[in-house]
Amino acid sequence: MANVIVIGAQWGDEGKGKIVDIYTGFADAIVRFQGGSNAGHTVVIGNKKIILHQIPSGILHPKKMCIIGNGVVLDLETLLDEINELKSQGFFQNETQLLISEEAHLVFPYHRLIDIGKEKKAGSDKIGTTGRGIGPAYGDKILRTGIRVIDLFEEKVFREKLEKNAAEKNFYLTKYLDQEGFDGSALFEKYSALARRIKANVVNTSVVINKLMGKKKNILFEGAQGTLLDVDHGTYPFVTSSNTIAGAACVGSGVGPTKIDVVVGVVKAYTTRVGEGPFPTELNDEIGLTLREKGGEFGATTGRPRRCGWIDIVALKHANRINGFTHLALTKLDVLTGMEKIKVCRAYKLKGKEVSEFPAGINALKNCEPVYEEVPGWREALTDIKKYNDLPRNAKNYIKLLEKLTERKFILISVGYERGETIIVKTPFPSKKD
Repeated sequence: MANVIVIGAQWGDEGKGKIVDIYTGFADAIVRFQGGSNAGHTVVIGNKKIILHQIPSGILHPKKMCIIGNGVVLDLETLLDEINELKSQGFFQNETQLLISEEAHLVFPYHRLIDIGKEKKAGSDKIGTTGRGIGPAYGDKILRTGIRVIDLFEEKVFREKLEKNAAEKNFYLTKYLDQEGFDGSALFEKYSALARRIKANVVNTSVVINKLMGKKKNILFEGAQGTLLDVDHGTYPFVTSSNTIAGAACVGSGVGPTKIDVVVGVVKAYTTRVGEGPFPTELNDEIGLTLREKGGEFGATTGRPRRCGWIDIVALKHANRINGFTHLALTKLDVLTGMEKIKVCRAYKLKGKEVSEFPAGINALKNCEPVYEEVPGWREALTDIKKYNDLPRNAKNYIKLLEKLTERKFILISVGYERGETIIVKTPFPSKKD
């Protein structure tokens, strides 16, 4: 057995969905442990492109148990839309395949209104959120005014909590954010009806996961967003509202840290980020545009164009330190095909001095200049390659340089969008793929 965590090592959008989809073949259960509908995990199967937001990517495998953990903030409306879309494409035909934590907090329409209103009011100082209400929902959780899934099934509790929130949120929306308010009573009726549609799926998922571990089952923990968007260790305040690092897998699913065996960091062969905030290796030139177009770098959730730049080793070392990666997975290596020269940021220059540690201060990071090492590129197509040794020499040299600088080995290399366009060096699971 093995309990494996898959984490984004950059600013998200590293291709975790594909990696989780592949590793699901070796797992018995897949657990999503943080974030919400702001995530967008894309998996390509044949001519089908599936974008998942809250449901674990393992749902595309019919015999796998998929669990939404307590650390997720759940948007019931979009969850049910996601379920309907999956069913229309021939997936998720067995509703017992999905379990939802009774302890997960809920995202309500007023959270989205507040999210959008705050961004609008902030103007040029906006964070660049997805507008999905994630931050306000996590805020209510920390303020202890949040409403959890289990509350939906206790009419008195749900009504009282919603009434209190409606009074407070309507005042904030109308008086401070200059937004329209909402009808708390109508919301109660609507969400009571939505709750009935998921009631059979709601359980104490911590108990389920720990029982599976006791039976020596393989568990795959799926992170959303990326390390540099972590609310504690990312580029604060230009971050998401949850902990996106490996340690959050235990908190967000209700398991002890001694149960984790492997942590795989997913690394894109270059770097991207969405939204505002500093980005030392960003390329505002033709190369950056080429990476965006070739890599299809547009947000899966919002469609926003992603900012693109060279790979950043300083950021990756930071991610390795706080996640404790045991292995790495490399994605979108094929996008670099055709480039004459490829640059790798091995350090920063700050105030005339070379630094190798990722700054915590946002102003310091804004003033960091990348120190590059340049390597030759390759022209050979990669998408049909199945073995590491068959990669072009310069592609292998690029991988070896990244391994040397990060002090970690790549156990998977993605050379295209589809499942089969992948080089699996080794798997993090001991059992054979079913």
